[in-house]
Amino acid sequence: MKRLALACLLLASFPAQAAGMLNRGAGAEPETLDPAFAGSTVETNILGDLMVGLTTHDAAARPIPGIAERWETSQNGLTWTFHLRQARWSDGRTVTAQDFLFAWRRVLDPKTAARQGQMLWVIKNARAITAGRLPPSALGVTAPSPSILKIMLELPTPYLPELLTLPAALPLPAAPAFAPGRFVSNGPYLLKSWQPNDHIGLVKNPLFYDAASVKIDAVNYYPTADTQAALRRLRAGELDMQTPLPVAQLPWIRANMPGGLHVMPSLGLAYIAMNMRDPALADIRVRRALNLVYDREAVAQKVMKLGEQPAYSYVPPTISNYANGPQLDFKARPYPARLAEARKLMQEAGYSQFNKLTLTYSTSGNPDSKRLAAVFQAMARQIHVDVRIAVADYPTVLSALRQGRYQLAYTTWLADFDDASNFLDLLLPGNPGNYAGYRNAKFDAAMVVETGESAAGRMQRLRKAERIALADMPWLPIRFLSQSEAVGPRVGGYVPNARDFNRSRWLWIK
Repeated sequence: MKRLALACLLLASFPAQAAGMLNRGAGAEPETLDPAFAGSTVETNILGDLMVGLTTHDAAARPIPGIAERWETSQNGLTWTFHLRQARWSDGRTVTAQDFLFAWRRVLDPKTAARQGQMLWVIKNARAITAGRLPPSALGVTAPSPSILKIMLELPTPYLPELLTLPAALPLPAAPAFAPGRFVSNGPYLLKSWQPNDHIGLVKNPLFYDAASVKIDAVNYYPTADTQAALRRLRAGELDMQTPLPVAQLPWIRANMPGGLHVMPSLGLAYIAMNMRDPALADIRVRRALNLVYDREAVAQKVMKLGEQPAYSYVPPTISNYANGPQLDFKARPYPARLAEARKLMQEAGYSQFNKLTLTYSTSGNPDSKRLAAVFQAMARQIHVDVRIAVADYPTVLSALRQGRYQLAYTTWLADFDDASNFLDLLLPGNPGNYAGYRNAKFDAAMVVETGESAAGRMQRLRKAERIALADMPWLPIRFLSQSEAVGPRVGGYVPNARDFNRSRWLWIK
């Protein structure tokens, strides 16, 4: 009884037990809350609580009307007209079509140097603006009135409602600020505090157009890169939700948190980016040897054990309208045959047990990421590659990737929308996600939209582009991801989904 009383006393003292407060383990510390630069899952989750675009997510992460209460599409699919609802910013001003026009021109303006501009490239002239060939005023978007926004597209884009939920598509007031006390929101929550490496605090926005339906008064997002420590906090009651989870602890969670564990396949890829600007990695023989020696089946089935598929392509097989995509040419070969070819390639490139290739492998401090680094290190030894593991916090790894200051780096990509282009666009020149520095004129040409092309023709073109990239091997694809999340017993309204987006707006405290 004494032990039980002590446990109850401790639980009562944790902030998660406060009425109307939700504490979420968010993974990494966000770098920014500026929609022009935000792109990580944690940033997208927090901005999804603070802001609403033309469309937004329902409880199952499906696109639904947001600031736009309705829209219509022209017969050729190239013009979309959105009609805005009566909505206000948190400073009392009306949200207008001009706020979207201002924000999108800002994202695409080369002077902004935004990381997420490519998300709007489906809009007419958007890509030319990013490249500096046209001024931002040439963007194919007009605001005929404060409540009407008209978008002209480069090609029919049936997934546009999903794309418009992204941070890059959010509106902004004319003088945006992104710090607590100055951040003007139009969503269900306001930014109350941001204590770096501690937590981000949100409070309910009374001016949100659907404030009456928001059940939770305050939300805290905690950086939880150490997933083992995060699980301990979840068990203690300090956290109500946590993602990701340490794979080694999943059996315990299944046994001790019945109904609390959710493992869901997602539209995501785990891969190793290879810096093709590095002299050693500029050699296709080295990149191919590393691809060959990586035992994807062993990683998926014996290390991660999440039921994930080994990846032999860049586009997940579950992406819509992309059946029978190309695969790495050695997929059907047994591992001993792959290893033999890898050793031969390294020998041809001038490496041996007396002349080993040393490569630095950058990864975050996540326990599973460190385990995967050690596994790859052992695999690479078989082909005379000495992998030096460099562990840093995720924002540091991401910064190094963007600046090209790395050799090999473990990273992931979760689809922003359900289309193959969302993965292949990452390999285009000028895309901030082109960490490898990949350039191939044939790939670029295959990614160019053809006038009047059919949906079938577009998919054929994208398959051709992926086939070219797979032959060049700027990436080492590892596995197609599953998402894991633990949800505490106090949380109601949680709906598992492949995107793992659960807006606080739809949750409640039981």
